[in-house]
Amino acid sequence: MSELSIGTDSQVTLHFSLKFDDGSVIDSTFDRQPATFVMGDGSLLDGFEKKIHGMKKGEEGSFTVLPEEGFGQPNPSNVQQFSRGDFSADLELAEGLVISFADASQSELPGVVKSIDGDNITVDFNHPLAGRNIQFDVAIVDVAAKPAD
Repeated sequence: MSELSIGTDSQVTLHFSLKFDDGSVIDSTFDRQPATFVMGDGSLLDGFEKKIHGMKKGEEGSFTVLPEEGFGQPNPSNVQQFSRGDFSADLELAEGLVISFADASQSELPGVVKSIDGDNITVDFNHPLAGRNIQFDVAIVDVAAKPAD
């Protein structure tokens, strides 16, 4: 029987690393337990899944994932202006601080403080990896049929 290749609904176990173009590591499982997921379950973005589609156990690959395939381009409308009075008085605001906001449906929405100009606070709600090329390195540990529900 031939080994399974990764396809729709495959259960995949793999090691991965995500790096910026300059080689700095964003995340990696190569120094810990591999990740296991089912293709299409939302664990990996579609652009990342497309890169490993067809691979088999034991294969390795290195791919560049462009913003359009990964975390998208930054959306200028996701950068919002706030007044210092919109925040708790005891909150020490600083550039780079990640603050949790509630969106219209009361879901958690993280925002990054981009700048502070007096009482004007600029917060960016774009994904931190938006607009970035991502180097995606993978080593396929196992490929199996999707487990029965």
